[in-house]
Amino acid sequence: MALPPTVRVKLSSEAAESISITPVVVQDMPVRELVEYMLGVTGKDEARIRELLLRGTLVSGGSRFRWTGWEAELEGLRELLATFPDADPSRRFAAASCTRATLLGGRQPIGISREAGARKGLFQRESFWDALMKVIDGAAPAYAGYSYRERSDRYLREFTHAELGQIRGAGGLLRYTTLSDQIRSLAFTHAELYVRREA
Repeated sequence: MALPPTVRVKLSSEAAESISITPVVVQDMPVRELVEYMLGVTGKDEARIRELLLRGTLVSGGSRFRWTGWEAELEGLRELLATFPDADPSRRFAAASCTRATLLGGRQPIGISREAGARKGLFQRESFWDALMKVIDGAAPAYAGYSYRERSDRYLREFTHAELGQIRGAGGLLRYTTLSDQIRSLAFTHAELYVRREA
C-alpha cells in the first residue's frame, strides 16, 4: 500500500504511573512526521520502519503512538526516506551552530543547552557557553553520526586534564546553581555536541 499523506494516531504518555490515568489524544499526523519519530529509534533501516508501520505502534521518548497498521510500499518508503538527511562525516564541527552539549563519562550525563549556557550575569563579559566552545575549539571534535531525534549532526570531543579544569572553573559563570554545581562536582571525560544543519 502507498504511503498516505496523514495517519490517524492515538498518542498517550508512557510516563504514566499505574494509578494515574492520562488522556489519549487522537490526531491526524503527517506520515513524514510519524516516520521521523521512527528514525530516532531505527535510523534509516527500511525493514524496521516497514515493520513498525505494519505493527501500528511506536514508543518514542515518553510518548506512545498507535495507529491502524498497514504494509507500506517499499518504493514510496524509499522516496520518503530520501527526503531526510544522511550522516556526513565530511562535515566539520561549527561552534556557531551548536545547540546542545552533554558532558559524559561519569555516572550522570550533564546536559547543557546553548540557551542555558549562554546566559550572562550583570557585568559578565563571558558566558559558560563561550568558555566551553573555546575549549572545544582547541581540537576538532570527531564526527559521530546524524541524530534524527535531535535533527542534528553529533560530534564527540575528549578532554585533557587541563581542559577539564578549565570547564570546571567556568562552571561558576552559569546562572543556574544546580547546573553549575554539577559541572564543578560530577565526573565527566568528554562531550557529545549537537550541531543543527543550516537549511
